[in-house]
Amino acid sequence: MTPRLADRLLAARHRRFVGRAAELGLFDTALAASELPFSVLHVYGPGGVGKTTLLNTFAAACERRGVAVARLDGRDIDSVPDAFLGALAGSLGVAAGDALDRALLAPAARRVILVDTYEMLTPLDGWLRETWLPQLPETVLVVLAGRQPPPVAWRADPGWQSLVQTVPLRNLSPNESLAYLTARTVPADQHQAVLAFTHGHPLALSLVADVFAHRADWRFEPSAAPDIIKTLLEQFVMKVPGPAHRAALEICALVRLTTESLLAETLRLPDAHELFDWLRGLSFIEAGPLGLFPHDLAREALIADLHWRNPDWYAELHSRARQYYAARLQQTTGLEQQRVLFEYVFLHRDNPIMRPFLEWQETGSALPDTLRADDHEAVVAMVAAHEGADSARLAEHWLAHPAAQVTVYRDDKQAPGGVVVALALPQTTDADRAADPAIAAARNHLDQHAPLRGGESATLFRFWLARDTYQAVSPMQTLLFGNVAQHYLTAPGLAFSFFPCADPDFWHALFTHIDLQRLLEADFEVGGRRYGVFGHDWRVTPPLAWLDLLAEREIATSPAPAPTPRARPVVLSEPEFATAVRDALRDFLRPERLARSPLLRSRMVSERAGANAAEPERIAALQALLREAIESLQAPPRDAKLYRALYRTYIAPAPTQEAAAELLDLPFSTYRRHLSAGLARVVELLWPRDIGSRE
Repeated sequence: MTPRLADRLLAARHRRFVGRAAELGLFDTALAASELPFSVLHVYGPGGVGKTTLLNTFAAACERRGVAVARLDGRDIDSVPDAFLGALAGSLGVAAGDALDRALLAPAARRVILVDTYEMLTPLDGWLRETWLPQLPETVLVVLAGRQPPPVAWRADPGWQSLVQTVPLRNLSPNESLAYLTARTVPADQHQAVLAFTHGHPLALSLVADVFAHRADWRFEPSAAPDIIKTLLEQFVMKVPGPAHRAALEICALVRLTTESLLAETLRLPDAHELFDWLRGLSFIEAGPLGLFPHDLAREALIADLHWRNPDWYAELHSRARQYYAARLQQTTGLEQQRVLFEYVFLHRDNPIMRPFLEWQETGSALPDTLRADDHEAVVAMVAAHEGADSARLAEHWLAHPAAQVTVYRDDKQAPGGVVVALALPQTTDADRAADPAIAAARNHLDQHAPLRGGESATLFRFWLARDTYQAVSPMQTLLFGNVAQHYLTAPGLAFSFFPCADPDFWHALFTHIDLQRLLEADFEVGGRRYGVFGHDWRVTPPLAWLDLLAEREIATSPAPAPTPRARPVVLSEPEFATAVRDALRDFLRPERLARSPLLRSRMVSERAGANAAEPERIAALQALLREAIESLQAPPRDAKLYRALYRTYIAPAPTQEAAAELLDLPFSTYRRHLSAGLARVVELLWPRDIGSRE
């Protein structure tokens, strides 16, 4: 018999088919059973995940077993019963009406009806469930494949609950994906780049393999393949109702978790309820306990398309999301603040420098906790396993030290899965310095290059590691970095921080990008192993200015240029600071003289104006800080008289101090006393801001 074209098509499909062992096993078991274990198999998953390919394989399995099979596609059928029955009759090769009834109701060993794109037949769901399907013989197996899970009515009906088998279709595993790429002869050195983009999504793998089939020397880069992105988006989003819905999709792809309030804030809407519900109903959007998030590949495709199609809007959405999180950081504390910071950092995932060093996990049970008494042995064992006995002895010492702030991340069994040990260096002693080379190196660096002022502190992140992966890239390592960043933003008076690494060369690109400097003289050795240290002077770039700096870099598409040398900050003692404030108030209305003030290079001005602000911006920031400090004295009754003296002397000055006293109807000696006390209060208000002890 001459081979049919259908046979060649089937063979070609079989050669390229990988994975789905569980789904095929379930279907084969049902076909072979004397009594069907279920009557309806409902397969669902996002566009392009392989539902049609799986149905093709089901059909081939039926043919091998000699089971009659009918194929329908919801895209080709009007959503009315007569159209459905007519299409089914055509597939079976019989006439609609009595002939179809006889074909379906006639005794038969087994018959299978495969219905693809079932989401297009939603209006028929009730009729099929309540009227037509119950009439079929119990030997008929119906497979429904669509984007959405079965409607609630299937699950709420006690009868159907036992007769419906639901199978969510997910991406191929990494091994299955590699098997497919190998079968398609995609170059091995391109496999990891392709997997990082496709996440095992079958259609994406197929599209990329098609490009390689025509361009053997091609180097895969998602941004250089707009046709691939366009095809994927067409699969994920068949039709977007309007511009607001597209914007909602784009912000959902940009942020880690989407809430209704975030959607309203970023899209400048008074009410985002309808958009949020629309997102939640999409097949490739999943709902977690804290918000919505898209299928990995949908996220990748949407962001790649937006970045290529409208980079200005991409940057605008980044800015809006960043503003939302920055505001939330100021409004939250503790675990909630850490979660918000984690969301903030997620915005950086598309930066080509940061992306390889952050690994995200949409769900998980690892939460930060304080150190418990029964944790000591486990934490010391973690250090011993990765750094050796000498480091373990030091860890045991620091876990019980008052200078240590220990954060433990617990696994689902409440055992320590990761730990960060942060040491407040001013609280360490000379004995600590002699016992731990890391303390000696850090304190030497401070003494020589960045002496601390009264009220300032410095932190050494003495140990940071995940139990299973040490300091390698992992979801736990990303959580630990979030803990460190939270410390940067909230530690009172933080002037300097040190961050040691077992492999500083590996982390160098990331830490340089996030403005941590390599401090060779702060390196140290323990147990024959050398640790490289990075650091940041928070008086040069204070926390809020640091966030602004990262924001400038987060949407860069190429590595950041070498940092521009910055003028060193002016680190004034408290008496020097008081003198500089008095001089600046005297020159408040003379910008040309304020330009000579050492306060322009102070931490408080850098925090307000930005680390890279030009001189006019710094002058304006200094004037604003001085004015705010004076105006804050208006409300307290005891300070109101001080405010009036300062206001008439510096903000809206009288020609002379004598005239100011006269305007205030005060004896000159009383005016001078009020002015002196007012100056002291302004210094008292501004000094903590310069050492970073509070806002």
